[in-house]
Amino acid sequence: MKCDYLIIGGGLVGLATALKLQASRPGAQVTLLEKETSVGRHQSTHNSGVLHCGLYYAPGSLKARMAVEGIREMVAFCETHQIPHEICGKVVVATNAAEESRLDALLGRGTANGLHGLRKLDGAGLRRIEPHAAGIAAVHVPQEGIVDYRAVCDTMARLLQTRGGRLVTGAHVTALRRTGNEWVATTAAGEFTGGFIVNCAGLHCDRVSVLAGEPRDVRIVPFRGEYFELKAERRGLVKHLIYPVPDPAFPFLGVHFTRMIGGGVECGPNAVLAFAREGYSLGKINISDLAETLTFPGLWRFLRRYPSMAFTELAQSLSRERFCRSLQKLVPEIRSSDLGTGGAGVRAQAMNPQGDLLQDFHLIARPNALHVLNAPSPGATASLAIGGYIAGKIAA
Repeated sequence: MKCDYLIIGGGLVGLATALKLQASRPGAQVTLLEKETSVGRHQSTHNSGVLHCGLYYAPGSLKARMAVEGIREMVAFCETHQIPHEICGKVVVATNAAEESRLDALLGRGTANGLHGLRKLDGAGLRRIEPHAAGIAAVHVPQEGIVDYRAVCDTMARLLQTRGGRLVTGAHVTALRRTGNEWVATTAAGEFTGGFIVNCAGLHCDRVSVLAGEPRDVRIVPFRGEYFELKAERRGLVKHLIYPVPDPAFPFLGVHFTRMIGGGVECGPNAVLAFAREGYSLGKINISDLAETLTFPGLWRFLRRYPSMAFTELAQSLSRERFCRSLQKLVPEIRSSDLGTGGAGVRAQAMNPQGDLLQDFHLIARPNALHVLNAPSPGATASLAIGGYIAGKIAA
């Protein structure tokens, strides 16, 4: 089972990379190996379903470039293939003077990143478009939207195969070895040989990089994000996406309100340490994953740096009332009785031994391999742009 390119991981980034390699190298044989029975089973579909346009990211960063390019390409892809999506817009809400100052900086950052139609609103202007939101000011981001990422994954998988690529599910990679100028991947579905490997393994990308002989300079530390869903009769409280102003003192954004493509409204996510890399519930524990996380010095340095945040996030996970109070900062009319059970996702968050979360996309390129070791939000939105970037780096 030989090919030119072996891609490990069938999430959005792996699928998009496969499509971009097919487009840029006509006739090349591309094989995608996915350990699950179907594609997109983890981060790609366990997320908020948002199309991010690049408001938050530092100008000049790879994240900013990929977000701005990525949303345009993803929207075009959805239009071409009739995938459900909606450009519904977002408001980022400041509730005090300190947040308003950061909001102004955010507006400048978005403008520098090339976003169109940004406008600052005062409190009255905010309530004209979001009558139930609380805030003294806001930035309206008209380019943000929502999408059915499940449909995106399925469409990409279909295109990969109709264009001559091979998709192999149930192919958990357990070993990688070099034989001459080729890689041999040992999997649960047999052995596969390729001239070049692209590691897009998401929650397990650091482990795959070690199989390929890379030093483990960063570690994936899994953080679970939990959501509630507004009950149907209370969905009218939210017209757009409603987000807080990021606090630079904390590494995560904080809870917010997200309209869903199916008509619902999600509230969340928080960020709590997961006890398994695929631990979508508090009771899901993988002893090997947990031991690896708890023996990583970077985690303890991270927790010492953010003890109050860690306690608050855990408390919100255990108490619906606490979770609701955090939501009331943005929409005061929300009551805990308005919240129904929602979903959960696990972030594949790369962390270095000093306890720093890697904020930008992090790729390692070798002559015969490329490893995607950090592709957090907006990784889903930007997946086609990231795939094109990867294909370009391989060509270089």
